[in-house]
Amino acid sequence: MRRAMTTPVAALIAGALLAGCAATAGVDGDLTDDWAAPAAAGPFTPAPGVCQVGDFTDTVALDAYAPVDCAVAHRVETVHVGAFPADRADPPATGSPDLRGAFAECDARATGYVGDDWRAGRLRLAVALPTRPGWAAGSRWYRCDLSELTTVEAAAAVVTRTGSLRDALKGPSALRLGCQRTRTGPGRGVQVLLPAECATAHDAEFVGVWKAPDRPYPTRDADWLPLYAGCRSVLARYVGVPDDADLRFRSGVVVRPPGAGRWRAGDRGVRCHLWLSDRTVTASLKGAGPAGLPVRTK
Repeated sequence: MRRAMTTPVAALIAGALLAGCAATAGVDGDLTDDWAAPAAAGPFTPAPGVCQVGDFTDTVALDAYAPVDCAVAHRVETVHVGAFPADRADPPATGSPDLRGAFAECDARATGYVGDDWRAGRLRLAVALPTRPGWAAGSRWYRCDLSELTTVEAAAAVVTRTGSLRDALKGPSALRLGCQRTRTGPGRGVQVLLPAECATAHDAEFVGVWKAPDRPYPTRDADWLPLYAGCRSVLARYVGVPDDADLRFRSGVVVRPPGAGRWRAGDRGVRCHLWLSDRTVTASLKGAGPAGLPVRTK
């Protein structure tokens, strides 16, 4: 039979319990007033100068953002992050002046990042935006992303690479476009340009980029004439020959504008190539002058 606790013992235990709950010096016993309030959640903004393992996407959500050091194998490198006005209500539509302006800023930043016009290499520039939920949460950034390509021709594929593209075109580089061999198609026009060592026989060479004015994408024969004229001027400066009526008798020209979708997004850079339809050479024609690119008489 359990005996009842005596009054003195009960009092002793109660006192001990009360003593154990007494406040320690410097502690007020309130568990809610000494924690700093968490910072307010802000809009997500990606970082420049980092890389992404996955392929480029037009929009980027926070839960899909996984930047890595560019020493890790990757397919996209962010060269700049810009911002639209904070009070803009909706994301800019493809073809809008604001999105074309973002591309122009990315164009300039990418050129500075790699050390030359990025189109002088096997590179592609694209602009990524926040998702609509991200935009609604306050994100107003745009991201300028570069990717290395296997070719700048129609069959281009993205390369998984290691190492940053920073200063990649400041000097000689395997990324640079240079001498080419042509493959012609119906009508004797150039169908494909294939890279070639300049010391081997070739009949074409990348000569630079012509920036087209802000006009609709060329669809008719007449629309293409300004592109050919622009590239001929680029060719003349590259080789060091007069930009006159005789230029067309010195060399043909191959123009490679961006696709219609990229044109609408703001890309106006046309890649220009000289084309020797009647002969091959075994050296670069850069700075060769009239002797290297004489007027053809036939």
